[in-house]
Amino acid sequence: MPYFNRVKSLDAILATAEKKSLQRSLGAFQLTLLGIGAVMGTGIFVLTSEASQKAGPGMMLSFVLAGFVCLVAAICYAELAAMAPVAGSAYTYSYAVLGEPIAWTVGWALILEYALGASAVASSWSGYIVGLIENLLHVRISPLWVNGPAAGGYVNLPAAAIVAAVTGLLIMGTSKSARANAILVCIKVSALVLFVVLALPVMNTANFHPFLPKGITGVTGAAASIFFAYVGFDAVSTAAEETTNPQRNVPIALIASLTFCIIFYIAVSAGAIGSPLGAQPVSGADGAVLSPGTLALTQRCEALVAGGAAQPLACSHEALAHILRSIGWVKLGNLIGLAATIALPSVVLAMMFGQTRIFFTMARDGLLPARFAAVHPRFHTPHVVTLVTGLIAGLTTAFLPVGKLADYSNSGTLFAFATVALAVLVLRRVDPARHRPFRAPLVWIVAPLAIFGCVYLYASLDLIAKLVLPGWGLIGLLVYLGYGRSRSLVGRGIAEAD
Repeated sequence: MPYFNRVKSLDAILATAEKKSLQRSLGAFQLTLLGIGAVMGTGIFVLTSEASQKAGPGMMLSFVLAGFVCLVAAICYAELAAMAPVAGSAYTYSYAVLGEPIAWTVGWALILEYALGASAVASSWSGYIVGLIENLLHVRISPLWVNGPAAGGYVNLPAAAIVAAVTGLLIMGTSKSARANAILVCIKVSALVLFVVLALPVMNTANFHPFLPKGITGVTGAAASIFFAYVGFDAVSTAAEETTNPQRNVPIALIASLTFCIIFYIAVSAGAIGSPLGAQPVSGADGAVLSPGTLALTQRCEALVAGGAAQPLACSHEALAHILRSIGWVKLGNLIGLAATIALPSVVLAMMFGQTRIFFTMARDGLLPARFAAVHPRFHTPHVVTLVTGLIAGLTTAFLPVGKLADYSNSGTLFAFATVALAVLVLRRVDPARHRPFRAPLVWIVAPLAIFGCVYLYASLDLIAKLVLPGWGLIGLLVYLGYGRSRSLVGRGIAEAD
């Protein structure tokens, strides 16, 4: 069979999952919490500062734009996940509709989304925990052991440690990790509710002017960066094979979790803009707006604070806590920081969960070593791929900075989302009679919007982030040609895994 024409039918995918299935233990509520846990994290707790520097008050539109693209993509995910409630997410859907090479490329790109996404969150968690230790216990930790080489350190040990802890939890079992995730999500949502309740009543509407200090370009640039704030909702679809009544529960969890997060993000960004700090970008002495993450911005922030001004929002590494302190809630601001420290591991958990299920499914199809599809005899979890994922995430978070990790993650995610939307359209055309427990409404409008939105946001990323995707894809192609092509079960004429 020419490998460029290999397609694994949905019937074969379902039969394979039935023979080598994972235990179904997740209901709609747990699944929705998994989605919320995957989404709410680094983006809203950390990247709000960067968004304000790129777009000013217009960052509200950035959250809306990025959320809209994710929402139309989620509707496409829901249709396919209800039809094929198995592990694998975008990889599996691409295999069924677009063929093996595209499916491999998507699965390979998802490593950028899940593994590097988990690494980015772990890196930001490290900053929170170190800050808490220094502020509450007055113990200073050497920056050499909390920064990677790019920041002048040796290794980010706290970040690597939280990845190791989450890896162990995932190996212990899906239901155990889901219960832990539910607790962490409740803490995180409670912290954000507290922020909204305290910040919105004292909102100063004058701070919304000028609303677009950097024009629409600033809005789209910020949307491309804070797209990471929504990354992870598709972890719900990767858990379809472990969900009870997935035809009903997966679409509910996908759309409900993402809608919940969009509404929250808009409220939080409004509270941030209306605070005494405002959200206007920081400019240099010559009046030019400085780029986020640069030495020039850091020096300008230090100069402003040294001159007696309050630290601007764009200069803060703990945006929400800093905002509450600025309106007089110092202790509650510290509490927000504590909540972020406790709850951010839920995002690491959800993203690593998604990555392990992608690896598991690719191995089950023969594209990765069969050992990757092994299930632990006691815990009934794919322990080998969980360990591999933990190793990848641990190494990258230990040595790479959070901003780069988030941007690289976005490039892979946008490619996967666009591919899923394309698969929905193709399947509607080639197999219109197939039963669809959930049908995407206005699919010929929704799916093209998802594709266009993903391409537009990808084009708005910085140059290096845009180059990561094709570079990583080329490496994946070599791996496929050297290993997966000849060992593929579909390529060998095996429709189901034995």
